[in-house]
Amino acid sequence: MWFSFWRSRDRFSLDELRYLTNQLQKVQIVNDVNKDFVIEALRSIAELLTYGDQHDSSFFEFFMEKQVMGEFIRILKISKTVTVSLQLLQTISILIQNLRREHAIYYMFSNEHVNYLITYSFDFRNEELLSYYISFLRAISGKLNKNTISLLLKTQGEEVVSFPLYVEAIRFAFHEESMVRTAVRAITLNVYHVGDEFVNKFIASAPHSDYFSNLVSFFRDQCINLSKLFSERPKNPCSESVSAMLAKVDEIEDNLYYFSDVISAGIPVVGSLITDNILQLLILPLLFPALQIDADSNLKIGAVTSLYLLCCILRIVKIKDLANTIAAALLYPLETFAANSEVKINGYVSGNNCANESEEPLVDSVTLVNAGQLCVDIPNKATSSQVHPGGIIAERDFSCSHLSLRETLLSYVTDGDDARALGSLSVLATLLQTKELDESMLDGLGILPQRKQHKKLLLQALVGEGSGEEHLFSFESGSARDSISSELDGYLKKLKEQYGVSIGGAAASPRIRRNQVLDALVKLLCRSDISTEILWDGGWLLRQLLPYSEAEFKSHHLKLLKDSYRNCRSALVQETKGIWVDLLITVLCDQWKKCKRAIEASSPRKEPKCILLPFQKLNCEDIPAESSFTAGERMSELVKVFVLLHQLQIFSLGRTLPEQPPIQPQIDIPEISRARAAGLDVSGPKPGTEVKFVHALPCRIAFERGKERHFHFLAVSVGTLGWVLLAEELPLKQNYGIVRVAAPLAGTNPRIDDKHARWLHLRIRPSTLPFLDAPKSGTPGETRIKSLVDGRWTLAFRDDESCKTALSMILEEINLQNMEVERRLKPVLDLEL
Repeated sequence: MWFSFWRSRDRFSLDELRYLTNQLQKVQIVNDVNKDFVIEALRSIAELLTYGDQHDSSFFEFFMEKQVMGEFIRILKISKTVTVSLQLLQTISILIQNLRREHAIYYMFSNEHVNYLITYSFDFRNEELLSYYISFLRAISGKLNKNTISLLLKTQGEEVVSFPLYVEAIRFAFHEESMVRTAVRAITLNVYHVGDEFVNKFIASAPHSDYFSNLVSFFRDQCINLSKLFSERPKNPCSESVSAMLAKVDEIEDNLYYFSDVISAGIPVVGSLITDNILQLLILPLLFPALQIDADSNLKIGAVTSLYLLCCILRIVKIKDLANTIAAALLYPLETFAANSEVKINGYVSGNNCANESEEPLVDSVTLVNAGQLCVDIPNKATSSQVHPGGIIAERDFSCSHLSLRETLLSYVTDGDDARALGSLSVLATLLQTKELDESMLDGLGILPQRKQHKKLLLQALVGEGSGEEHLFSFESGSARDSISSELDGYLKKLKEQYGVSIGGAAASPRIRRNQVLDALVKLLCRSDISTEILWDGGWLLRQLLPYSEAEFKSHHLKLLKDSYRNCRSALVQETKGIWVDLLITVLCDQWKKCKRAIEASSPRKEPKCILLPFQKLNCEDIPAESSFTAGERMSELVKVFVLLHQLQIFSLGRTLPEQPPIQPQIDIPEISRARAAGLDVSGPKPGTEVKFVHALPCRIAFERGKERHFHFLAVSVGTLGWVLLAEELPLKQNYGIVRVAAPLAGTNPRIDDKHARWLHLRIRPSTLPFLDAPKSGTPGETRIKSLVDGRWTLAFRDDESCKTALSMILEEINLQNMEVERRLKPVLDLEL
């Protein structure tokens, strides 16, 4: 038999297919002796049928006539080796994937052969076998349509009673191997997108509908694991921990995109199942309680992770009911949901407090408490100097569980740390950008943009509703008792009836909530203890809510912003005499364009994952607090805040933001300047530049121990730039020299040595700030740079007088440089004039 198998034949011929089939039919048992032949025969048959499908239909006709699929099943039954099972699954997968003719697929799926293979008891302890089996299922699902799917079903009347492909696939939905989980999801999506009404009814009925609750439970566990990684990051701040967290973030977002893909299949019952499970298993019992300000250590998910997850869910899972229910729930007091969690509030420990992190919360057995009445305090204009945004939020009684969830978010904006402030702003921005959210919900949350407010009031006026006409042209006029729309009422009712959430007392007016949001944003912009990047995010949100300039600003808003702007301007004036004065205008112009682009963008700059990442920090070791690097970092941050507040001032005055800041143009070098006398132009000196020794002073300096060099020292300024120069004398050209070393003039901090009156000490800072041109690659959230240390020069002059002259020269040129920077910045600094 072995000789006849390997004899010379036309490989791609019907005779070859007939020969291989005949040989398979003779096999009575598969063992170690003949397994190689069987494996090669199975592989060759798949190759021949694929060839025949494209070139000769008689190949597949023979395959059907001889019932080769039945032979495959027989070979599987008599096989004693795993390798044959592997090859059989691969052979049939190849056939299903590559057969193009529709009748061929119909034949493959008929006669129950495929279903037999699907339900066959393979030993999945073999990982390779499981991989081939899942690939086999995926190949089948790729050929599903409304005609072929019926061949894989068992029905009674019009009811589907068995669908092995789907049932067996979801058995591996939560396998530890991510590749298996991904393949199962592809299989299920192929099933859902067929759109068969009876199949949809089958997958949405018990017990198969448990898949969706299990899916959300699995997702919930991933969220808890992410929160653990985030909470452990401060203890282990290495790049590996950040990478692990990013990998978990990608996995979580992949899960949400899968939810979104399932919903896009258009099966209403499935969409409702996913919505209900996300709310009942994740959002209501875990994410909302995690937002409490005095969070208990027993919480399974932290506040920052909760904020990130809310953003992701709203952004990715496009379900109208889910988005609107989340928005409506934000109006409820925190204590409403705290009773539904494993947390302690005001000394009360929930009966469901679980010591074991792996235990599941008993959502259905929890009785939700009835919340008290919402308290809202409207700031008094008469005492605007003492106003604290958000009314009750500003009382800083963070243990008050009567705060609504949206008021808790606003408290994070006004008083939270960087991560909580950014997370809360991201949630508000995401709600604002969620197209599935009704405008009435945005209005109820106090974040309906002014342009949409005007549209709403105009429509009310057109249909004859008195309040619309009354409020259309005057925000201040009319009653503050706005009615909550029917959409919001409907979702509040749904929360009570369907999820057992109830609330007592009257709801606050949307206008009052809007005031709270504006107050919180204004207070954020006046904070000095928060990252400037977050201030820019707050500026974007404020710009979205107030596109019509000062129409919505209250007097205390304007006063707070103006006071903060003036303080920032005073600090910027001090920077005109600072270490980095030569880069001040460059940094300001660069940040102006970036800030304008940021606050005028149609969507927020950051993805939700930025909430979890460490904020951009310059990882530089051993940088002393008094170094020029630290001063440059401080100057850059100050400029960012100044630019933001300046642009908001222009905005509040109803003006259009210019593309560039109003800065005076550069002037020519004065004739009497040292730079002109030395023969320099506006481009300044470079190593190798020839200079004239008009004001230059001979000196000595040692850049290496024991190697003293002779130079001529000169300090010059050209507009906003300045340098200290060391030049070597030209032997053949009297009073001329070549620049060998040029260092920035600003920040030199010249000082004559206390014991040696001929020695002049200078600090030499870098010529640029490395983080201004930081590379974009690397680990997100962290910018690594090499350690920078300020240089030190000690110049030895001929006598005491020469040393004093050099000191005076440096101070004069620094003063000229500072005055020129201040002159050019004058239009920016005199905004109010």
